Amino acid sequence: MTDATRPAIRSAGFHLALLWLIGVQLRLTVLAVPPVLPLIHRDLALSEKAVGVLSALPILLLALAALPGSLMVARLGARRGCILGLLLVASASAARGIGPSAPMLYGMTLAMGIGVALMQPTLPTLVSEWFADRVAFATAIYANGLLIGEAIPAAITISWVLPLVGGSWEWSFAFWSIPVVVTALLLATATPHVPRALAAAEYRWWPDWRRALPLGLLLGGTGGLYFSTNTFIPDYLHAIGQPWLVGPCLTAINAGQLPASFLVLAFSRQLNGKRIVFIVSPLLAFLGTAALLMPYPAVIVASAGLVGSCCGIQIILSLALPPLLADVDDVHHLSAGMFAIGYFVSFLVPPLGGAIWDVTQIPATSFIAGALSTVLVLGAALTLRIAPAGSAPRR
Repeated sequence: MTDATRPAIRSAGFHLALLWLIGVQLRLTVLAVPPVLPLIHRDLALSEKAVGVLSALPILLLALAALPGSLMVARLGARRGCILGLLLVASASAARGIGPSAPMLYGMTLAMGIGVALMQPTLPTLVSEWFADRVAFATAIYANGLLIGEAIPAAITISWVLPLVGGSWEWSFAFWSIPVVVTALLLATATPHVPRALAAAEYRWWPDWRRALPLGLLLGGTGGLYFSTNTFIPDYLHAIGQPWLVGPCLTAINAGQLPASFLVLAFSRQLNGKRIVFIVSPLLAFLGTAALLMPYPAVIVASAGLVGSCCGIQIILSLALPPLLADVDDVHHLSAGMFAIGYFVSFLVPPLGGAIWDVTQIPATSFIAGALSTVLVLGAALTLRIAPAGSAPRR
């Protein structure tokens, strides 16, 4: 290895690590909510529908702010837009616990969702800018970070973070904001601003909705199942008299995504853009959702893990589709269209599950909406036109 090649390798390794770390922050503060939902439910006297809305608010903002995020990338560039999103996520997430107050909780959750939404279109663009020749692998790297960001709060909030902050769900939100600030500082100080090759006015930001629709339905069906299952597992297990399973089940559904992410990392070229994965995976997820209702603790935990694994595979391969299908200058607005449709669908599912529970007064019915999400993924996969990997024109 020559001296000339060492800086490039170090730079590539650092940028991959930074992509991974940014991916973690896409979900870390959002998934800090489910482990403490019973405490929030108790202190603020929320209905099941209100609990569903609280969990779904960031998802709604991921949809509504996707287009401003695309415009921001076109105007500011992906790096600066990502820094702005990270700082907004950190400040709003920490402020959710002020009070405690339901208006403050909902208002700051709304602001936090805007920050995450602004970050979303920047990641596929950063992948195209930093790793134009390794898009599938780099996407799998940041998606792996995203999945780990979902797993960490579920795994350690109840057992470690809450005791550290004196059992306060309010201070637990402030705790999870710390790594977001660190990531923003790293991105701001350790990477340079690269002027865009085209003038900002030349970059398109409004999505081609026809192209984005099937991608959005794939993402939305996956997110709807994942977020609704995370939302209702804690209260469902309390309702059936098995609260001790909350920690293991939330860990299983989130950590269950990690083997799936490593599988995609190892076989990114072989799996990327393959329709059959989007057909088999939702069928398995449907079976896993149904098995959550079994009366056996081991089966419940294993089923949560199966649902998480299927969601992990689907979300990584969905996120890899815009860089696969679009020119590098068009990735941000195709991604924005996918996020706008996908997260709007994902937003609808948890409140629908909570409304069904409120109407029927049967805890198990809260999973009906999530099960229907698997049908949505299957339908979108059957209609999606996926070009062979590497066929998209790139500048």
